[in-house]
Amino acid sequence: SRMTRPGIVLSLILGIAAFAADRLHKYVQMDLMHWPEGRFVPVLPFLDLGFVYNRGVSFGLLGSLPFPVVIGVVTVALLALIVWWARSTSTLVRAGLAICIGGAVSNALDRWLFGAVADFFWLHWGETSFFVFNVADVAISLGVCLLLLDLTGIARKRTANPA
Repeated sequence: SRMTRPGIVLSLILGIAAFAADRLHKYVQMDLMHWPEGRFVPVLPFLDLGFVYNRGVSFGLLGSLPFPVVIGVVTVALLALIVWWARSTSTLVRAGLAICIGGAVSNALDRWLFGAVADFFWLHWGETSFFVFNVADVAISLGVCLLLLDLTGIARKRTANPA
């Protein structure tokens, strides 16, 4: 059956975990703590915790595009990831894609609920701002790292060299 193909159950669990972790964090900081938008407090010399809405796609990219266009870009990207996941025969690739999809779906839900994505972690060095991100973005980045590991061949079984 299809559910026995490499990594389907594991990848579904990882994808759901990525989605759930992001939703839980947003619920705690926004709904339970009622954290005000725009307030940031230092956690480390290079990382602040706060809350801001990001109207762009990823790390603020494409923020100047009209909202329906952003939704279209996000939808096409998600559909492409889902097709790739369904066709993959690698457990590592499936896991990476599922984690990316879980994070992306949570951010897409933010867009639908708020018209923007809620971000909380501000990475900076002094006055130089790098980006503000959330748990879903961390999941997406982790998923991409797993895909890069597969691309490098690290997870593939080594075969003997024919002499």
